[in-house]
Amino acid sequence: MKKALMSLTAAAFLMLPVMAQASTWKIDPDHSSVGFKVRHMMVSNVKGTFHKFSGTVKVDENDLAKSSVTATIETASIDTGVGMRDKDLKSDHFLDVAKYPTMTFVSTGVAKSGAEGLKVTGNLTLHGVTRTVVLDVEGPSQEVKDPKGNVRRGASASTKIDRKDFGLTWNKVMEAGGVMVGDEVTISIEVEMVQMAEP
Repeated sequence: MKKALMSLTAAAFLMLPVMAQASTWKIDPDHSSVGFKVRHMMVSNVKGTFHKFSGTVKVDENDLAKSSVTATIETASIDTGVGMRDKDLKSDHFLDVAKYPTMTFVSTGVAKSGAEGLKVTGNLTLHGVTRTVVLDVEGPSQEVKDPKGNVRRGASASTKIDRKDFGLTWNKVMEAGGVMVGDEVTISIEVEMVQMAEP
């Protein structure tokens, strides 16, 4: 009996490192960015960013399928560097921030992609419409400790969406042909995360 109990205890200790592989991370907005670009008048790309966002990443190193990502972006924090354009983007022509103050992303699947990448599939809710998108992710990076002892790691992600899929249909046909705003929006995300203490 005593020998069996010792074996069970030893097995429990051996499992601890495996259990510790599941971790929760909080996105650090001060060292992260959410950017986008869209075609303007079919001749150039206009870039912008969202300054206010938050999110949580759960990573299971032993079973990536159990990992998850949730994020919220405040639409009124959009910034393209031009005040009049930002005002128009916040209006009901586009984001309608008064009616839809946030956009959200909730993952539904995580899978390996290549040697060091991931494919994160999830539901993006924008302008009151939810569609499935796939993020191409580079990372996550190796863990490092900052000067305060916090454990950090990072990742880069990108995807492309058609704004019309989310009800963002406003446009203007130019006299010379073509339209004022492109439909395809490229989204680029740089994330730095801080590990949260597990209960």
